[in-house]
Amino acid sequence: MEKTAAGMAGSQSQPADTESFEYMLLDKDPDHYRTVFSGPSQISPWIDPSVLNLKHRIGRGPFGDVWIATHHQRTEDYDRYHEVAVKMLHPVKDDQLQVFSARFDEIFGKCQGLGNVCLLHGVSTQNGRICIAMKFYEGSIGDKMARLKGGRLPLSDVLRYGADLARGVLDLQSRGIFVLNLKPCNFLLDEHDNAVLGDFGIPSLLFGLSLPNPDLIQRLGTPNYMAPEQWQPNIRGPISYETDSWGFACSILEMFSGIQPWRGKSPDEIYQLVVLKKEKPIFPYNMPPEIENVLSGCFEYDFRDRPLMTDILHAFESAKDVDYNNIDWDSPETLRAERPTQPSGIHWLHFKDKLQIGDKVRSRKLRTSCTPETMQIPDGTIVGLEEDGERDGYVLVRVHGLHDPLKVRSSTLERVTYGFAAGDWVRLREEDKKRSQVGILHSIDRNGTVQVGVIGMDTLWKGEYSDLQMAEAYCVGQFVRLRANISSPRFEWQQKRGGGFATGRISQILSNGCLVVKFPGKFSLGEVCSCLADPSEVEAVSFDKCEGVVKKYEHLEDFHWAVRPLFIAVGFFTAMKLGVFVGKGIARPRSRKVASVSDQAGDSQKVQQQEVQNSAGVAWLPPPVANMLFRGDSPVSSG
Repeated sequence: MEKTAAGMAGSQSQPADTESFEYMLLDKDPDHYRTVFSGPSQISPWIDPSVLNLKHRIGRGPFGDVWIATHHQRTEDYDRYHEVAVKMLHPVKDDQLQVFSARFDEIFGKCQGLGNVCLLHGVSTQNGRICIAMKFYEGSIGDKMARLKGGRLPLSDVLRYGADLARGVLDLQSRGIFVLNLKPCNFLLDEHDNAVLGDFGIPSLLFGLSLPNPDLIQRLGTPNYMAPEQWQPNIRGPISYETDSWGFACSILEMFSGIQPWRGKSPDEIYQLVVLKKEKPIFPYNMPPEIENVLSGCFEYDFRDRPLMTDILHAFESAKDVDYNNIDWDSPETLRAERPTQPSGIHWLHFKDKLQIGDKVRSRKLRTSCTPETMQIPDGTIVGLEEDGERDGYVLVRVHGLHDPLKVRSSTLERVTYGFAAGDWVRLREEDKKRSQVGILHSIDRNGTVQVGVIGMDTLWKGEYSDLQMAEAYCVGQFVRLRANISSPRFEWQQKRGGGFATGRISQILSNGCLVVKFPGKFSLGEVCSCLADPSEVEAVSFDKCEGVVKKYEHLEDFHWAVRPLFIAVGFFTAMKLGVFVGKGIARPRSRKVASVSDQAGDSQKVQQQEVQNSAGVAWLPPPVANMLFRGDSPVSSG
């Protein structure tokens, strides 16, 4: 089992007892001083390979091996040997070491002095492989779980460790760092039994670099703990801070239950379950309500609907103060046999943007609706806020044309800044063939800084509001087709028999604007065909816009796979009916001729003539079909 992993939290290569200090700087005026903070000078994080002595391997992970080593530090004043853990990464090509070095230097400089993050000594090379050296910790939460009955931690430990880890993740995110590889064996325990983050930042450090296993190039973590957008970040992404919320929740569930999410499943099977079928891990019974609520939100497919780490930390801090001693957490009956079916009940997206007095707002739009909703507040300004600290408190909104301000819930409003609001469809003014030009606006700061999810980028695109313009919005249920000028679409598109591109229907919209399009008119092995689409390459189409009967029929044919068989069946029965009518018209003159020759024929002869007429018209039909088409006529004889 992997005892530790390479963390990006920092400590400098100087000895641990070197402390920073303050001193007074004498300015020109002796009566005025200014305080200056000073500390040890920042040195390079790179360690001379000759002072790092590897001992033996203690673990193995998806990105490399973990070794025990001795770090020899020598100066004029001291000569020390530190026992360290070394993460030896898979080989990286020499021409890519510079990229890795730049990434590592940036992270190393940001992670100085974080409390719940492992102490980092630096980075070196051994036998051509990159080695990240950090403080050695005696064990991990994963090790502790392996020693317990059922692999389950006591509730008090789960809540305490969860708060420690959430605090560490939040510290890293505040410095712009994604963890991406959260799991119990990477949660280290210090000498005071506090949880410490380890092995964070490795997936993002290695992403895009040449590795011996091609699967690792596209993988941003450990499959059992990966969020849907981690599997294909440039297509189903992008990566965000809420991506870590998914991995954190998977780890907490494993600590509660002792069962690894998707245990025994291969990466391909996990991909099918998590990415395509949108399944969630199993929850244990009798979890603290506030913990179950926030963890349920962590497993929303669209990361915009997941809670931030601040919400998770608040839930764990609140739960630590509650007495749960009356619940038998060691009982096996606390495990659920099925996944939770009830939604979280809290829309975390509504609370991510704190409204302030003076903000321009409007009623929140529904992402899933194609029809424009009646907006109570199309345009307003916040003139008052409640001060009771409630998450979904009331605000006062001044609306043009109304004398008194309206009192509404803050969750029903969205902030509009420079004409844009989170969730708007936007087009990037700057062209780049590697990414889509159309995406979804995720956030806009009050200073005009924006973040947009677009296809082709692993993370959110960042820029200024002046770089954007409004784009056509799409929603689930719309019919779309490729634009006429698109001959080579970004993703493979279904074609008709004649060679043209088919019309599809949007079944899902990903957070970067990528459209999941299904083709109900195509039915393959019991499943409706589907594909992905770039929103900048398609256009909406409807029945009313189709010119002519043929185009309208083609649109109906695209709507459902049964339209063409139904049309053929109707045409077939219509032709049969018409043929019967023609047959009857031809048979009637013959019956008149027979009647004129023998006017004294009896009733039995007339009945016989009628049977001859019917037989002439429907003898070619099977008896059941003939009976169905000619109700009221004499039955067709089988012989």
